[in-house]
Amino acid sequence: MEDKLIKALAYDDQIRIYVMNATNMVKTAQRKHETWSAATAALGRAMVGTTLLGATLKGDEKLTVRIEGNGPVGYILVDSNGKGETKGYIKHPEVSLPLNEHGKIDVKGAVGTEGMLTVSKDLNMKNPFVGQVPLISGELGEDFTYYMANSEQVPSAIGLSVLIDPDETVKAAGGFMIQVLPNASEETIQKIETAIADLPLISKLMDDGETPEKILARLVMNESARILETMPVSFKCQCSKDRFKDAIVSLGESEIQAMIDEDHGADAVCHFCRTNYHFSEEELTALKEEADKL
Repeated sequence: MEDKLIKALAYDDQIRIYVMNATNMVKTAQRKHETWSAATAALGRAMVGTTLLGATLKGDEKLTVRIEGNGPVGYILVDSNGKGETKGYIKHPEVSLPLNEHGKIDVKGAVGTEGMLTVSKDLNMKNPFVGQVPLISGELGEDFTYYMANSEQVPSAIGLSVLIDPDETVKAAGGFMIQVLPNASEETIQKIETAIADLPLISKLMDDGETPEKILARLVMNESARILETMPVSFKCQCSKDRFKDAIVSLGESEIQAMIDEDHGADAVCHFCRTNYHFSEEELTALKEEADKL
């Protein structure tokens, strides 16, 4: 099943709903970072949550979510934009924990329950918008929900789910975000709350072959919903050798000379996608000359 996100309105435009399948996106992140089960689930949920927030942006606008708890995975960093392009990084990928009391992967144990969730939005204005909330759960769905209510004053419900095979590979991943619009009635809100309570794990539904459209129908309890947009989502990194060239030039002449003297070259690895860019001694010499002109 292809990765995609649908945006819809339901209940006479009282409710906005986003539903996404992000299985391939999270599979790619797991392979690139060689994450173990608890780290995979934490990184995957963070990427799904960030992509859902990114879907509220316009094309070139982008956001960064940083989750820093007191758990063993350290911090998680995820970038996304209004086109559904997302990349993620986790500081300690080799974290696997015993299942929690519900027999599920212990994301709370991996992330921790004390720390901060920070969202920085680049809306092509002079200064970015930055919102920050304390972690209230560590399960991340509740933490993203708390962020939306407190930093953006949008009553929301966010569900994030990653299903992992015993061999550490990702079986399915996805999520939803429901936003209550100002004209929503109490009756509509109660119906949505009931639908969320009755919804099986979204990754399990996707593993069983259900599409985002089918899950949308579950969330609105088969009432009519109007799909506004369907967009692809993917793991995509915008790194390039040119960007690393600029970073090396900014180090200055003496630092570049040290690379030449000590290693006769340099390797730069992107945190997000693990791509390695090699710079030969000749390339470093040219960059040193660029730095000399600054």
